[in-house]
Amino acid sequence: MDFSPSTPSTAVQKPFDSVLVANRGEIALRVQRACRELGLRTVMVCSEADRDADYLTMADTAVCIGPAPPGQSYLNKPAILLAMQLTGAGAVHPGYGFLSENAAFAEAVEEAGAVFIGPGASAIRTMGDKIAAKKAMMAAGVPCVPGPDSALPEDMQEIADIAGGIGYPVIVKAAGGGGGRGMRVVRDIKDLQDAVLVTREEARRAFGTPELYLEKFLEHPRHIEIQVLCDNHGGAVWVGLRDCSMQRRHQKVVEEGPAIGIPPDVAAFVGNRCVEACRQIGYRGVGTFEFLYERGEFYFIEMNTRLQVEHPVTEMTSGIDLVRQQLLVALGQPLEIGQSDIGCDGHSIECRINAEDPYTFVPSPGVITRLRLPGGPGVRVDTHVSAGYRVSAHYDSLIAKLIVHAPTREQAILRMRRALSEMQIDGVSTNLPLHRRIFEDPAFVAGGTDIHHLEHWLAERSAQ
Repeated sequence: MDFSPSTPSTAVQKPFDSVLVANRGEIALRVQRACRELGLRTVMVCSEADRDADYLTMADTAVCIGPAPPGQSYLNKPAILLAMQLTGAGAVHPGYGFLSENAAFAEAVEEAGAVFIGPGASAIRTMGDKIAAKKAMMAAGVPCVPGPDSALPEDMQEIADIAGGIGYPVIVKAAGGGGGRGMRVVRDIKDLQDAVLVTREEARRAFGTPELYLEKFLEHPRHIEIQVLCDNHGGAVWVGLRDCSMQRRHQKVVEEGPAIGIPPDVAAFVGNRCVEACRQIGYRGVGTFEFLYERGEFYFIEMNTRLQVEHPVTEMTSGIDLVRQQLLVALGQPLEIGQSDIGCDGHSIECRINAEDPYTFVPSPGVITRLRLPGGPGVRVDTHVSAGYRVSAHYDSLIAKLIVHAPTREQAILRMRRALSEMQIDGVSTNLPLHRRIFEDPAFVAGGTDIHHLEHWLAERSAQ
């Protein structure tokens, strides 16, 4: 069911009529399509490496903002802001990655008189600092991983006392970390000092702050996400659970929803706590609360203050266009979706199709010489590539997202097997062979695998 107004352009006075999409690839195209359906003009920025991309031809305006390296283009705040001003764009959609969780960029957009399509800078800062985020979650009653809600002291004896109080194994984390970086597991006190020193220096270099924190390390958790959607009028809802446990080095490979085996009352309790947390920090737009789930308990780990790569899984099972809703919230409209309106229809699975070796995971830049996409009922492909497209070595290797939807998980797995067998990409190596093997893995098919399963499975295969 579409809960959006049928004529959004007349429902409220628009604060903007054009959107600059500060991103590239499939997410840039996804946002562009949502804008066009709402009658919004689109401005696409691109690097020199992307200037021949097909999706740019569908925009009202395309602006090259710099050379291929991200630091000179998609991470170049002054260049993007200049493009916004020169084209008259009234809003900026950051997509995911790049500047999507950069509070300073969000502030700069607003100070330039445009709308940042995402949460305010204050919420981004709070949730981007893992210590501040944990404090906010604990205040809202969101269950958190055991450990203090403060930065580690400098004194190693004090740190050892904190670790002993939590109980080994523990995990040392960078307060400003993310993307699987800035963390080390410590199983014994003799390894604690080295882990702290190395992680502190890594945090200083990678994230600009040496602050660390300490938490209990869970041995066999699943990675569960809760999607939220909030407006500027106090409206907030949670929109289902996703299971993202199939990971390699903390990078997701397969995502699905709903997360199976979690009692509805437990999910509802945690979902409602997430909504309350959003209200307390003044959150707007879409966001995702990420949890570890073990032995029937949820443990908050972080919040992504942006659209997720795996948002189509929730769209397929809820019937809610999350990107459209982002735009409507930014246009000032209140949510027309109440918590009681949200249901879950069937099961959805997403495979991230990357241009990389399927087992070494080394990126595979080059030209796609042939592309055959799957189709049929319940099959969706989000991609910006076509035959003749050059995969650049400068950016993430994601080239497509293959999503299926079916009445049950079992049927979704069968549908994904069929879709993967139909999909063909020549000219570059892809991880399609890996996905095909994953969907034959008995443990994955049974469901409920933990976050370590894929790495163990890959290690066993390489040892054979």
